[in-house]
Amino acid sequence: MTTADDAGAAAEGRRRWAQAYAEAEAAGRVREADFSTLSGTEVDPVYGPPEGSADPRMERIGWPGEFPYTRGLYPTGYRGRSWTIRQFAGFGNAQQTNERYKMILKAGGGGLSVAFDMPTLMGRDSDDPRSLGEVGHCGVAIDSAADMEALFDGIDLGGVTTSMTISGPAVPAFCMYVVAAERQGADISTLNGTLQTDIYKEYIAQKEWLFAPEPHLRLIGDLMEYTSSTMPDYKPLSVSGYHIREAGSTAAQELAFTLADGFGYVELGLSRGLHIDRFAPGLSFFFDAHVDFFEEIAKFRAARRIWARWMRDRYGATTAKAQWLRFHTQTAGVSLTAQQPYNNVVRTAVEAMAAVLGGTNSLHTNALDETLALPTERAAEIALRTQQVIGEETGVANVADPLGGSWYVEELTDRLEAEAEKIFAQIEEMGQIGRTTEHPIGPITAGLLRGIEDGWFTSEIADASFAYQTKLEKGDKLIVGVNSHTESITDELEILRVSHEVETEQRSVLQRRRGARDQQAVDDALAEMIAAARGTDNLIEPMLAAVRAEATMGEICDALRTEWGEYTEPARF
Repeated sequence: MTTADDAGAAAEGRRRWAQAYAEAEAAGRVREADFSTLSGTEVDPVYGPPEGSADPRMERIGWPGEFPYTRGLYPTGYRGRSWTIRQFAGFGNAQQTNERYKMILKAGGGGLSVAFDMPTLMGRDSDDPRSLGEVGHCGVAIDSAADMEALFDGIDLGGVTTSMTISGPAVPAFCMYVVAAERQGADISTLNGTLQTDIYKEYIAQKEWLFAPEPHLRLIGDLMEYTSSTMPDYKPLSVSGYHIREAGSTAAQELAFTLADGFGYVELGLSRGLHIDRFAPGLSFFFDAHVDFFEEIAKFRAARRIWARWMRDRYGATTAKAQWLRFHTQTAGVSLTAQQPYNNVVRTAVEAMAAVLGGTNSLHTNALDETLALPTERAAEIALRTQQVIGEETGVANVADPLGGSWYVEELTDRLEAEAEKIFAQIEEMGQIGRTTEHPIGPITAGLLRGIEDGWFTSEIADASFAYQTKLEKGDKLIVGVNSHTESITDELEILRVSHEVETEQRSVLQRRRGARDQQAVDDALAEMIAAARGTDNLIEPMLAAVRAEATMGEICDALRTEWGEYTEPARF
């Protein structure tokens, strides 16, 4: 392309953007706000190459709201709609967490995000012997639909979006959520929220699975079918890179492994006969915002661009919504330090700013004490206010992709994209090893399953983590308060402690519920669910029936464990 062609393309792109922005403004999709600097200088909604100039990078960079969406999904940026403040919370029992949710919503939070305790995450009831000492400690204990009702008591599930961070037993948790909404009188077809459900990242990083991969994929496929036809606004999958990064991966590995997992779920939907333009908008993503400011911004921009291109060119998505990568961000828990914990407020603010400048759709900011325990109310409020200061005082929401065109940011974006593409090629190549026929779901799926089976993903993350730790111990990388500026007058923090009485009471409540329910109805519903599991019927309706009869999380998961077996990761040295 000639220089004149570049200039013409830039001018045409600016014209298209201006038209799209004007249409959004006319439709009332631009906020009524003061879009000027602190000194009173008016700022434009977006900036690009000077009119009449040429920039050959524009094909990759583009304009906000246009393919390949490097600069964001909407022509208005945050002028149209700010990111959702979605604070992650859960501890003790459902009543205690319900109080925290109401505090978050009253203080200006825009959505809820549920943290479950370890027994719930592993599909165990609170009175399971393996749950001893863990009930309510790293999240809220949910044993049945009655707990889910209490969790959202006084909160309109038809009017608030809720994210649930759970993968192994995600489908039973979803069914409990639906039943709780039914009991509120909500129109189920209008429910809007997100379920994590991402089982690939469990095998890769977090290790909270129930079964071998194939039964989990069966459940996920059933959920995708059900929500696509019954709850079109609900997002049944939040493909998670957060836990991959927290396990020690590099930014490029987080980007590539996460998007590859997403491609695997796209192949799963297509293998079920779902139309790409219908189910793809129901996929969302969850990334880590780490402390290397510009690398994180570049990672988010590269993620949108890669996803849009693969969805259009590889999987045939024809609509903008099917090509969009929507993502939630959480600041990096692994960057928090027990030493000089007040420094964590600064780290969180920097990471949150990177997420915003990278165009996140929703955001959770970690509390300063989360490296030690679940956050206190005071620490949770500071975390919430961090987002509000960024959104309302700094001016970063006035301009779409304000760093677009930066030589450094664009170079980092291109570099991360190239590294990710190399990893995609490796994954696809792994999937071909020993195969003479196509995998029934798809080639990326084949590579993901082979990489899990061979321990390739965990090995790659372990190598990256070791390399960083070596630099840290040699002093090549610095963490303030840990291996740099270690002198301090910081006092010990008061931290939130979950009383043992929470577990005792939760077990008692569960026993009373079991005694009060119709046991025959529970047994019959579980039997019908297992009959469906042995065939090819969709499992969601039979599982909903079991939940309505007050079958517990452990009973549902144990029935499926008996049918499908449990997965044990092979020992590797």
